[in-house]
Amino acid sequence: MEKWDIYDVNMQKTGQYKIRGEEIEKGEYHLVVGVCIFNNEGQMLIQQRQKDKDGWPGMWDITAAGSAVSGETSSQAAQRELFEEMGIAIDFSDKRPIISVGFERGFTDYYCIEHSTPIESLVLQKEEVQNAKWADIKTIFEMIDAGSFIPYYKSLITALFDMRNAKGSFIY
Repeated sequence: MEKWDIYDVNMQKTGQYKIRGEEIEKGEYHLVVGVCIFNNEGQMLIQQRQKDKDGWPGMWDITAAGSAVSGETSSQAAQRELFEEMGIAIDFSDKRPIISVGFERGFTDYYCIEHSTPIESLVLQKEEVQNAKWADIKTIFEMIDAGSFIPYYKSLITALFDMRNAKGSFIY
C-alpha cells in the first residue's frame, strides 16, 4: 500500500495523505519526480516501460520517474526512483530540481544530472522497465512524433536538454 502526501497549491504538505489509486480532489496535489541522466555526449538515458505497466505501457520515457511516497522529500524520491528503476546509485542530498512543472492534480520536480553510465551496467527493475538506451533530442522528438515515446511537450524536453548543466534560468 503506497501512501502519498497531499500538498496545497503552494507546494506545502497539508498533513493529509492518499493511498495510491484514491482520487485526488480539486485543490489537492501530489508530488512526482523525474530524473534525466545525461552523458558527456549530450544524450539522455531513456527507458522503455514494461508492456503491462499502468499508464503508457511499452512506451519510452525519461530516465526514471515516479510519485514520492509519504514522508519523502523530492530529492529522496528522485534518488529512490533512479536506483529502483535503473540501478544507478547517486547521492541526491545536495541535488535540487532544475525545474518544477504543475499538472492538474500535482507537480513534477525534474532533476538533470550528468552521469555517463554504460548501458550494460544498468540493473533494470523488471516489473517496470524492459529496456534502456541513450538518445539525443532529435531521436526523442522522432519517437514522440512516431507515438513510441510518452507525449511530453517538446518544449519541456528542450528545456531539460538546455538546462542540464544550468545553475538557474539564465547563463552565468
